[in-house]
Amino acid sequence: MFRTALRNLLAHKTRLMMTALAVLLGTAFVSGTLVFSDSVGGAYRDRLSKSLDDVAVSVTAGGPSTDPKNQQALDAAMVKRIAALPGVASVRPSVSGMPMIADRHGDPVGGDWGSDGDNYVPGKDGKDSRYPLVKGRGPAAEGEIALDAKTAGKAGVALGGTVRLAVDGPVMTKKLVGIVKTDNPRVSAGAGLALFDTATAQKLFGKPGEFTELVVSATPGTDQTALTAKVRATLPKTFEARSGQELAATQAKMIDEQTSSIRKTLLIFAGISLFVGVFIIANTFTMLIAQRTREIALLRAVGASRRQVVRSVLIEAGLLGLVASALGFVLGIGVATGLHPVLNGTGASLPDGPLVIKPSAVLSALGVGVVVTVLAAWLPSRKAARIAPVEALASVDQAPAARSLVLRNSLGAALTALGVGVMLYVTRFKDSGGINYAMAGSALTLAGLIVLAPLLSRPLVRLFGRLAIRLHGVSGKLARENALRNPRRTAATASALMIGLTLITGLTVGAVSADRGMSTMGAPDMTADYKVSSTSYLGLSPEIAKTLAGQPGVAAAVPLRTAGFQSDANGGMVTATDVTALGKVLDVRVVGGSLTGVRGTTGVAVSDKFAKDHRLTVGSSLPMAFFDGGKATPRVVAVYKDNDILSSVLAAPALVDPHQEKARDSQVLVKAAPGKAGDLAEKIKETLGKNPLIKVQSQDDLRRHEAGSIDDILYLMYGLLGMAVVIAVVGVVNTLAMSVFERTREIGMLRAIGLDRREVKRMVRLESVMIAMFGAVLGVGAGVFLAWSTGHLLRSSFPQYEMVVPWGRIAVFLLLALAVGVLAAVWPARRAAKLDTLEAIGAQ
Repeated sequence: MFRTALRNLLAHKTRLMMTALAVLLGTAFVSGTLVFSDSVGGAYRDRLSKSLDDVAVSVTAGGPSTDPKNQQALDAAMVKRIAALPGVASVRPSVSGMPMIADRHGDPVGGDWGSDGDNYVPGKDGKDSRYPLVKGRGPAAEGEIALDAKTAGKAGVALGGTVRLAVDGPVMTKKLVGIVKTDNPRVSAGAGLALFDTATAQKLFGKPGEFTELVVSATPGTDQTALTAKVRATLPKTFEARSGQELAATQAKMIDEQTSSIRKTLLIFAGISLFVGVFIIANTFTMLIAQRTREIALLRAVGASRRQVVRSVLIEAGLLGLVASALGFVLGIGVATGLHPVLNGTGASLPDGPLVIKPSAVLSALGVGVVVTVLAAWLPSRKAARIAPVEALASVDQAPAARSLVLRNSLGAALTALGVGVMLYVTRFKDSGGINYAMAGSALTLAGLIVLAPLLSRPLVRLFGRLAIRLHGVSGKLARENALRNPRRTAATASALMIGLTLITGLTVGAVSADRGMSTMGAPDMTADYKVSSTSYLGLSPEIAKTLAGQPGVAAAVPLRTAGFQSDANGGMVTATDVTALGKVLDVRVVGGSLTGVRGTTGVAVSDKFAKDHRLTVGSSLPMAFFDGGKATPRVVAVYKDNDILSSVLAAPALVDPHQEKARDSQVLVKAAPGKAGDLAEKIKETLGKNPLIKVQSQDDLRRHEAGSIDDILYLMYGLLGMAVVIAVVGVVNTLAMSVFERTREIGMLRAIGLDRREVKRMVRLESVMIAMFGAVLGVGAGVFLAWSTGHLLRSSFPQYEMVVPWGRIAVFLLLALAVGVLAAVWPARRAAKLDTLEAIGAQ
């Protein structure tokens, strides 16, 4: 049967071309995803390996919960002590921090990644091996700086130019004396890099004479684990020593987690594309088997068993899947190359590197392609096995008897009703607790519509057919009858398009609804005109609020500080501010008690959500343990409505400041004087020296910030779902082309009785449009319903979410479906019109 399957594959290669294309595109997406994620992971690991190449032991001061007051410093004495240990080749002291470098527009280089700052440590040759020089020299004085090439380009500064930056306060300027290369993974991912001489770095990022890390290199043959133990034995308990192997393992785990999340996301969309391809494969083999009824009956007549017939069809499918998957893998390498700039365009900032092609990726792509093709062909193979030997005596043109759809319709109706019922149940949830129900309900609804599609095709195709008949007469009527002739085939072809449009419509409705909600969001409780915050985790200097408060046009500038604490084994955040001034910039809706009692160290207010979670009321005591080891037990004097500005606890600075190493403001809310709000933002920026460390946002800016990324994500989803839509279009072309071949004699008869070439083309084109529009209407309807029902899950965490149906975009989707129908019919229609009348009539 293998030779029979191979002959059939070669004999029908033209008819199987579109099916092979569907498999090819699906496996290209899978293989492209695997190669891309392996390549990104390889690029990260390569940079990690180079950055840790000479690191035997890393010494840092203290852990995240260590009291800063009790920490000992990493200083020159510690460097000498470690350098004297046997097996130590060198100790390189490092001083790191996060400067904010201004780009050409005054914004911070590196965006959300920020910039890494480090000290340049020249060796005997005057160079730092970690940062090879491209141009110039390393920084050697307080007024000098070196940058990597990308950072210098973004900052718009050439060698010898002036770099504007800020670390913890006002803007400073430094002369660019060197351009370096680096293998720092963060810089490869989009962060900036700034290098200073050691004394300047200590002044900017820490304290004079102190370091943030000591990097120990080992002599040849020294065991890292043993050396780490020696180093650890010489250190006080407040220091932490980790081997280079430990650091590499920790960072490798982070890299694996990041690339794994990218891989899983892309594979979900690849899976959707393959699922859509299943309909095309099944449809193709169903039509082929119908066309080869006499051939299969003859095989049965000469002794082939049902099992052998099934095996022959499945072998044919397996060979098709293997060839298409191999070609798909080759195309997938191109997909992997293209994914890099696409994802970087959304702000992902993935590192460059060579393509990594692992055997597992090759085998996975081939395996997936073959398995999907064979599974899709399984049901058609079962149909082939049921062909009786006596059918060899029948005419090949005899249409197979239509099987009843009663059982299928009943199953489809049950699945759809169950799915819709689950989705209606989901609308009762007001939080994310119904997400599993939503996923199950969506799957059941889509499955039900797919099973029920043959029944639904009849009224919808008849509806479209009426318009076609009115506009195009006989061609429209013939197209309608062709689409109705085999509802299973029409349904299978349209279902592929329906799945893609369901997802696209659902995502669009959800995104537009979220965007509408965010456009009214901002900070609704904020009565201030502007929010001033930092682009750095270090926060703002208290001097900024004082500076702004004295500026013309400013009615109030109220600083807010944020700190962490522990309460009954649960962590929380506290906002510290002067509550007597808070009312000028924020509408705090008190639901119990009074904010006047929030003063000193004795009284705090809590949000209603925090009070509910911790069973607190006015008069309750709130135990608070701060990260410096200090404790307090203030009394709850007020409960306020939870809002987007304040943390879960509101206190006076006197309660929080003693437990902070350095007082820092997280934000300053600025209220403009009457009539002065319009140009105040620019004045604030000018007052603060256009500091890249500082963001000034109005209410509109806050709303745009919340909503800004939605469209980028949506367009990325469109791109990822585009492959599924392309495969669906291939399915329409495939079905029409095979239908034309199947109806060769019929088309010849139509030509003989007067239907001209133009009308034949129009007939095929209208049939294609009807199938495409049927799938589009089902997809759009299902997408809107699923988006509406799942939207209820966002209500608690996103109360501003407002269901919006973007009719304009939906109209565009329907018009695009119409265009798909027209374009998909071009080749089949041309082929049908070119058939010779006499040859077509005599076709067998």
